[in-house]
Amino acid sequence: MRDLRHLNDDEGRQRREQAMPQPYILVAANGARRGPRDHPALPVDTGSIAETARACFAAGADGLHLHVRDAKGWHTLDAGRYREALQELARTVPQMEIQITTEAAGIYDVPAQLDCLRQLRPGWASISVREIARAPELADRVYGTCADHGTRVQHILYDPTDAELLSRWQADGTVRPGQIDRLFVLGRYATGQGEGRAARPGDMDAFLTDTPPRIPWMACAFGAQEHACLLDAAARGGDLRVGFENGLTDADGIPWADNAASVAALIHALERSRT
Repeated sequence: MRDLRHLNDDEGRQRREQAMPQPYILVAANGARRGPRDHPALPVDTGSIAETARACFAAGADGLHLHVRDAKGWHTLDAGRYREALQELARTVPQMEIQITTEAAGIYDVPAQLDCLRQLRPGWASISVREIARAPELADRVYGTCADHGTRVQHILYDPTDAELLSRWQADGTVRPGQIDRLFVLGRYATGQGEGRAARPGDMDAFLTDTPPRIPWMACAFGAQEHACLLDAAARGGDLRVGFENGLTDADGIPWADNAASVAALIHALERSRT
C-alpha cells in the first residue's frame, strides 16, 4: 500500500499558513457502502473515524464529510449516533469542520432525511437534490429547516439535470438565499450491476457551464483517476473532496495506506502543480 505521509505531518498546518491559498480539502473517509472488506483502514466505528479525522487534519485536510454506521456497520442517519460521533470529533479535532451526510443510500426516504436534519441541527450538511426530488412536496421544508437552524447546505449534483433542478428550486425560493454551495460528483460506484464508472478529468466539462464559475463549488471523483480529476478541478478554481468513499488507490492501482496518505499525496501533487 502506498503511504506518502513521510512528507511530514506538519505540512498540513504549514499549508494553512501559506500566503498563497490552496483549495479547501474535505475528506470523505468511508461513505455509505464501503467497509473493511474493501480496505482494512476504512473507518467504521466512532473511534476509528475520529482517529482518521485527526490523521487527515495533520496531513492538511480542512474538513470531514461524516457518515456514521449502526451496530452492524450499516449506513445510518440515526441522530444519536451522529451526536456521539460529533462529540468525539469535537474532542479529537476541534479545529476541523464537520459536514454530515443526509445520503439515502437506498435505505431512507425524504421524511427520514428531514427528520435527521430536524433532530440533529448540524452546522453543515450535504443534501442530494436528486434524492429530495423523490418527495418534491417536502423540498421547501427540507431547505427551510436548514435555514431556520443555521445549517449550511452543500448540494450534491450527479449530472447537469440535477444542476438544472437546483437552479429551478433557487429561482422559485424552495432553496433559500445563501444555500449555494455545490458538489459535482464525477463517476459512480461500481456495484456489480453495470452502472459503475470511473471518473475522468474531462467529466468536469458537463458541470462548468459558467466560465469562470461564479458560485462556490467542490468536486469528488470515483476511481483510480480521483487525484487527476481533483487536480483538474483545482486548476479550474474548485475545492476538493478526497477519500476512501471515492477512491482507494492511486492512478497505478496501488492502494493508499489510509485516508491520510491519500490526503498527503494530493496536497503534494497540488504543490508540485504550482511550482
